[in-house]
Amino acid sequence: MARDRCDEDEVAEAARRRAEALVRRDEAALRQLMHPDLQWTPYRGELVDYEACIAGNVGEALVWRAQRLEEVKVAVAGDAAVLTALVTAEVDVGGRDQSFVLRVTQPWVRTAAGWRCLAGHASVPAQPQSPVR
Repeated sequence: MARDRCDEDEVAEAARRRAEALVRRDEAALRQLMHPDLQWTPYRGELVDYEACIAGNVGEALVWRAQRLEEVKVAVAGDAAVLTALVTAEVDVGGRDQSFVLRVTQPWVRTAAGWRCLAGHASVPAQPQSPVR
């Protein structure tokens, strides 16, 4: 169990470093933190591969101002992990500031280079249910 807790912390830290790399527009860090076989599904539903994901996040059309991960949970099984989080994103898209909250799921794999994000899925979080009266 001690190793799993350490692994969970390492995956959560890698996800935080990825969020920071987005804001810094640090292509080298993103390449190290994301697996070359990456498959990402943004909240709009399209499928984005490794190169397109990096290009879209360091290009001119989208500028990250902040990405905060909350409610982070990590489950580890051997060399695989799944991270879930509530993400608050602040971005500039075409000169317009936008802020939104998404629920993300990110599978990570342990490699010789450390934990790398293999996939991701973002969606609009469910609204809390009102109690039934």
